[in-house]
Amino acid sequence: MLRPVLAILASVLSLPATAAMVTRTVDYQAGDTALRGTLVYDDAAQAKRPALLMVPNWYGVNAAAVKKAASIAGRDYVVFLADMYGKDLRPADATAAGTAVKPLYTDRALMRERVNAGLTALRGQAGEAPIDPARIAAIGFCFGGTAVLDLARSGADIAAVVGFHGGLSTDDPALAKNIKAAVLVMNGADDTGPMADAVAFREEMQQNPSDWEFVVFGHAVHCFTEVGEDSPGCRYDAKIAARSYRLMHAWLDEAFGRPAP
Repeated sequence: MLRPVLAILASVLSLPATAAMVTRTVDYQAGDTALRGTLVYDDAAQAKRPALLMVPNWYGVNAAAVKKAASIAGRDYVVFLADMYGKDLRPADATAAGTAVKPLYTDRALMRERVNAGLTALRGQAGEAPIDPARIAAIGFCFGGTAVLDLARSGADIAAVVGFHGGLSTDDPALAKNIKAAVLVMNGADDTGPMADAVAFREEMQQNPSDWEFVVFGHAVHCFTEVGEDSPGCRYDAKIAARSYRLMHAWLDEAFGRPAP
C-alpha cells in the first residue's frame, strides 16, 4: 500500500508550481506628492526576470490596469504600475480622468518627474521581487504612451520603451537627443489626435541616436488595446491588440538580448 501512495506523492510533487500572481501596493514620492503604485508578478517562478514600468491610460491605477498588467507579466516579467496622479486620486469617469491628466499635459516637466519617480520606485523593488535590474523597460497605453515617451526623452537608462495608442507631441523636440532606450511606438491610422503629430514626431525621432520604430495600424482608432471600449473614436480591436502585443514582445526580447522565438 505504501508504494502506490509514494508514487502518487512523487507525481504530485513533480507537477509544475501553480501560478500565484502577486499584486502588492508600493508607496513612493515625486517631490511633495505621495504616490501609490502596484507591483505585479508571478511568484511561482523564482528566476529573476525583466521588469516593466507600465503607465496605464488616463484612468490611472485601477482594477482594469492591474488585470492588464497581470496578463502582460505572466511568468516573463515583473510589472510595476506607475501612479501619475497621487495615491488619493483615482478617476472614476472620463470627466474626472480629463481633469486629473490635464496638469501633466500642461506641464511636461511634471510628467517627466512623475514617470521617472515610478522608474525609481520600480528599481527600488529589486530586492523584494524577482527583478533583473539589468533588464528594465517601460510600456504605456493612451496617456501612458505619452508618459513613457517622455521618460525616454528624459534620458532614462533603460533598455526599451513601447507606447500603445499614445500621444506623440513634445514640449521640446531637442530632448530626443537624450534617448537611450530602443523606442517602439504603435498607433492607429485613424486615431486623429496623435496622428496629427505624426510628421513632427518622425522628424523629432530622426535626432534619436538609439533604435526606433513607428508602426501605424490601418483602420485602427484610439484605445485599440483597451478591452470594453466601443465608441467611434475609442474602440478595442482584438486583432490589432494581439498584433501589437506580439510586436511588443519581439521588441523587448531584442532589447533584452533574448533569442527570438
